[in-house]
Amino acid sequence: MRRPAAALLCAILLAGCAGGAGERPGAVDGRAQDAPRAVSAPRPLPPVVDHVPTREPVVFLTYDDGAERDPRFVGLVRERRLPVSMFLTDSVVGPGYGHFARLRAVGASIQNHTLDHPALRGLPYAGQRAEICGQQHKLRSRFGISPRLFRPPYGIYDRTTLRAAADCGITAVVLWRASLNADGGLTYTRGEPGLRPGDIVSVPAGETMTPSLTERTVRLLGEIERKGLRVGRLEDHLEDHLGGRLEDHLESRPERTPGRRAAVN
Repeated sequence: MRRPAAALLCAILLAGCAGGAGERPGAVDGRAQDAPRAVSAPRPLPPVVDHVPTREPVVFLTYDDGAERDPRFVGLVRERRLPVSMFLTDSVVGPGYGHFARLRAVGASIQNHTLDHPALRGLPYAGQRAEICGQQHKLRSRFGISPRLFRPPYGIYDRTTLRAAADCGITAVVLWRASLNADGGLTYTRGEPGLRPGDIVSVPAGETMTPSLTERTVRLLGEIERKGLRVGRLEDHLEDHLGGRLEDHLESRPERTPGRRAAVN
């Protein structure tokens, strides 16, 4: 007569243990919130771009980190209808997410630049994934979005970075062909100097930089206009280039380790 009761007690205990094994403690940031994926075929790696082939006379303005929060820049983006891309680092933005919410409201896009801005190349997969997925979770909680574009800090990455980015939902890794200098000139990472259609331009930002972000951008816009170009929306042109929506398109790309990009961003 004792066997049914013992069996019932055993079943209850087993059920309780099974339920506990599936539970994970809440995390204070995004690092631990992304559950390990089931074992499956490796995800294709996202493409790495510093230039988007296009016949339209457009270039793309990108801003990194989030350290410089010039309130006049919001007005400039609104007045000029500039479709700029902001690659944000959580530890740099700090309490300044409200500023970027205002930028997003006037047409800027918000993208991923890691949680803490480490040089990713050479780090283990788990560390790289934590940095990228963690910022995905931060931006999702702040803005309700899941960015599809990612810029590695300093423009440095390896194949592990691409694999981690793909696993975090990133569809393209964005570098730059031109970078704005403090004196207003442009430095080119490859090819002949001079802006050309499809170039991705990096505009470094910092809390103590002068002239202000607004003033630097206005000067850059003057150079863009003198070349007969205008500012385009990076996501739209990447979609056209990749032949579909960003979230639907991933493709293999060999490892690339740019050298001259390490000085900024």
